[in-house]
Order: sequence, then C-alpha cells, then structure tokens
Amino acid sequence: MDHVESQQESLPTMPKAKKLILLSSNILLLLVGSVGTPLILRLYFLHGGRQRWLSASLQTAGFPFLLLPLLLSFLRRRRRLSPAKPTVFFLTPPLLLYSVLLGLITGFDDFIYAYGVSYLPVSTTSLLISTQLGFTALFAFFIVKQKFTEYSVNSVVLLTFGAAVLGVHAGGDRPKGETQEKYYLGFAMTLSAAVIYALVLPLVELTYKKAKQEITFTLVMEMQFVISFSATVFCVAGMAIDHNFQTISKEAAAYGLGETKYYVVLFFTTVVSQCFYLGLVGTINYSSALLGGVVIALSIPVTEVLSVVFFHEMFNGEKGVALALSLWGSASYFYGEYKQNKKRKAAAAAAAAADGTPGSDRHHSISGSDVELLTLP
Repeated sequence: MDHVESQQESLPTMPKAKKLILLSSNILLLLVGSVGTPLILRLYFLHGGRQRWLSASLQTAGFPFLLLPLLLSFLRRRRRLSPAKPTVFFLTPPLLLYSVLLGLITGFDDFIYAYGVSYLPVSTTSLLISTQLGFTALFAFFIVKQKFTEYSVNSVVLLTFGAAVLGVHAGGDRPKGETQEKYYLGFAMTLSAAVIYALVLPLVELTYKKAKQEITFTLVMEMQFVISFSATVFCVAGMAIDHNFQTISKEAAAYGLGETKYYVVLFFTTVVSQCFYLGLVGTINYSSALLGGVVIALSIPVTEVLSVVFFHEMFNGEKGVALALSLWGSASYFYGEYKQNKKRKAAAAAAAAADGTPGSDRHHSISGSDVELLTLP
C-alpha cells in the first residue's frame, strides 16, 4: 500500500498552462458526449433501428478507448519511478468484483434507457434523465448516509415537479406514428433508467469508501474499464438471447439513411458515448465533480435546441416549464455541493494546520463527493 501511494506522490505538479489545456479538452469531450449521446441514439431509432440491446451495448462498447489513458498513466509512472518497477494494476480483487456487479447493473440500465429513447423525443428524454439528481440525493441518504441540506431538498422538490409537469401533459409531443401506449411505456422506462442510474452512483461512492486505498485517476479509469466491459458483455448476451446478431444485416439494408450510414451511426454512437466517460473522469481529475456537473446541466438546453433543429421536435410550454425547473433544481444541487466542499476543505486545512502538515496534496485524488457523476451518461 505504501509503495502504491508513493508512486502517486512522486508525480510532479502539472504546469498551469498544460492543466488548462487538458481541462478544456476534457470539458469539450464531456459536452460532446452529454449532448451527442441522446441525439445519436434517437437518430438510430428514428430511421428504422429497432434493436434495443444493440443500442444499449454501444453505450459502453467504447471501453477499449480507455486503454490509451491507462497506458499513458503506466508509462508515466514507469518513467518517474525508474529503475523501480511501477504497479501495473491498482484494482484489488474486491474492487474488481464490485466493478463487475456495478457493470451488470449499468448494462441493465443502458437497456432500459435505450427502450425509452426508442419511443420518446430527445427533448423529453433529456428532461426525464435530469431527475436522477433528485433520486441520487435520496439514495445517497440511505446508502452512504449523506445528509440532506436545504439545497438538496430544494433540488429534489424542483426536479420532481419538473417530471410531474411532463407526466401530467404526457403525449402532447408524441412522435408521429407512435401509439399512446408506447409513448407512456417509453416515459416509464426513461424515468426508471434515471432511478437506477441514481442508485448506481451512491453504490459507486460506497465502493470507494470501502476501498482501503487512495482513489486516484488511474484507479477510477480501471474501474470504469471493468464497469463498461461488464455492461457491454451483459448487453451482448441480451443480443444473443434475442437473436439480434442475425438481424443486423437485414436492418442495415432497410435503414432509412442507407446501409453505409447505418454502420456509421453505430460507430459514432460508441465514440460519442465514450467521449462522455473520458470527458467526465478527466474534468473531475483536473478540476472537480462540481464543474463536471455544471457542464452536464448546461448541456440540457443545448440538447433541447438541437433536437428541435435536427429532429423538428415540438417544444411546448410544458417542456419550457420542466426545463426551467430542471435547471433550477440542478443549480440548487450543485450550489449545495459547492458549499459542502468549501466546508470540507476548510476543515481539512484546519486539521492539517493543527498537525503541522501541508494543506494540499501534490496530486489530485478523487474524493467521495466526486464519484456521484462517474458512471452512465
């Protein structure tokens, strides 16, 4: 354990200019992933795509892209520690097991989300998924004993009202040719996906709290790799059981945009979805979970506008009210997190001053409050 921690501590402080460039790059990736994922998933279904297991698997199938930052991290440690041998994997067997279980839950959640996207407009899907912050606060209270604050309570109330506004007037934006039953099924599935997503986040935080080691960028990337791999395997198994592999070529041939563009859509679904994971973990590593959450919240109105522009979706008064409540609830949640983080940092600085130790580390480790944003988009 001491050897692992010493490897992390040996890394020098990053120059501010380089850190700013890396942070900006990760924010851009996060924006692309946050805005692009629901749009490209909906594009698949709008033009003849029908395979929800396939759509679900593509959301995490980009996990091999994570090998590049992991390899760079290993090479950097080896260069810094030479001639000593660096640790290859920081993931312990218990964390590996927990990551696999979280991956299976994530795979199921991806399937439910894909089911909802197949029936709902993007503008409605994005607003419903934003309610996960409210559910996260509830589950975090029971699972990791995170106390409610006036900000988190306000967030829960506002996000719940936002979903209620959409629910009361559901069906007004039903896509052409979609039955009322399918619309309501998509509504229920998307809301369920938000609930499961909210459950996964405190479970990830609990896993980190139970880990008897420092939570670093490399460890988070390793866990994300295992979670995404397990989720993909779960969805691929669903594809096999549902006989999806036999129908891919037929679906491609009949796709509304053409066979070539069918495979282009599938490929970029994987790429754009992975941009979310890479951008989020990178933003948290080079800044904070608060900034990552703000970027995600700001992507909601962007997604709404693009769904109207590209898919000609209807944006009525109810969606406007729901969007306002969603942004207000998100702002309340993240402002509360900002206040809590300031208190924690002040307490840590006071404790460090009392012990006569430096008030900050030379490297950025990921705290428990950061992990609430680290999984599914």
